[in-house]
Amino acid sequence: MKTSLYTYLTEIHGEALVQTLYMIIVPTIVATLLGFIMAIILVVTKPKGLKPNKTVYSILGFIVNTVRSFPFIILLVALRPFTRLIVGTSIGETAAIVPITIAAAPFIARIIENALNEVDEGLIEAAKSFGATKLQIIFKVIVKEAMPSLVSGITLSVISILGCTAMAGAVGAGGLGKVAITYGYQRFDDSVMIYVVITLIVIVQLIQSAGDYSYKKLK
Repeated sequence: MKTSLYTYLTEIHGEALVQTLYMIIVPTIVATLLGFIMAIILVVTKPKGLKPNKTVYSILGFIVNTVRSFPFIILLVALRPFTRLIVGTSIGETAAIVPITIAAAPFIARIIENALNEVDEGLIEAAKSFGATKLQIIFKVIVKEAMPSLVSGITLSVISILGCTAMAGAVGAGGLGKVAITYGYQRFDDSVMIYVVITLIVIVQLIQSAGDYSYKKLK
């Protein structure tokens, strides 16, 4: 039995949209913080970094690459015991935040690391010659100069996280992904699928537009 358009738009779609935004915003904030910390460590401890440390660089790089190698749907299932330990359940939008964050953090870390590595070495050397401390070089030179690229990379990450929320919804996490599977695919209701797709397109366009605007302002 198909869901009426009025019921879908006023009840199901609205609630699912809020759940999806929740699963985007929270993991983005947490994963960006974790990714930023990991990226700073990688940049500082790299062979020609401010404080080279081959052991730390290799171990952290291995962890980042290992987590990134897992397809999200597999990571989502594999982390269910850990998710249940953290939030008390493995079902629902709050539970989905745990695997989404863990999947996004290494991805964001590499994006931020690449952006920071693009900063001109001459600026860093100049800061050293003026007696700047390592913290000043990191935050007032490297991070500041890389800010446009950081915004562009995080924008890409947010869109990637949106895709993760859709996959999480397919296994009981709620949101637009669950609506598409439950009310669209399983009930053969094409109108629901169309509205979900349109909503996702609008969200992506808004995220990308905000990112492009911020990039131009910072550039």
